[in-house]
Amino acid sequence: MTDPVRDRHSMLSGLTPVLSEGIYVFCSVPRQDTSETLIKDALCVFKEEEGTTLVVSLQSARAHGFDTDMPMRRIVLGVYSALDGVGLTASVATALAEEGIPCNVIAAFHHDHVFVPEQLAEKALSVLHDVQQRAEVNAANG
Repeated sequence: MTDPVRDRHSMLSGLTPVLSEGIYVFCSVPRQDTSETLIKDALCVFKEEEGTTLVVSLQSARAHGFDTDMPMRRIVLGVYSALDGVGLTASVATALAEEGIPCNVIAAFHHDHVFVPEQLAEKALSVLHDVQQRAEVNAANG
């Protein structure tokens, strides 16, 4: 595996966004109510003071009776961004915000995962491809 990328311009030019299959829902349960089944089915689990946040498939959310009014799609940023890299999240969120697209970004160890409303997923993917192309042009122009 390659080394993680830290430089903002390199992270953006290597963005390589891919729209993943599946629809996800963010939900929260009291910390003491988190079942092993729910955690096992979750794409992501984050413990907060107010409760445990889970990112689960739409089907799992429905099966467990969660609110499914905000279905999200996940865009995986293919760049192996360093945990101490600066500017990737801000650049991605800003580009999407300028197009009126809300996002939730989860930075994992190898990649960043951008969750956007289902109906805006294709537009968000296009915006992120544009960000990458602009970064590539800027890098080529020095």
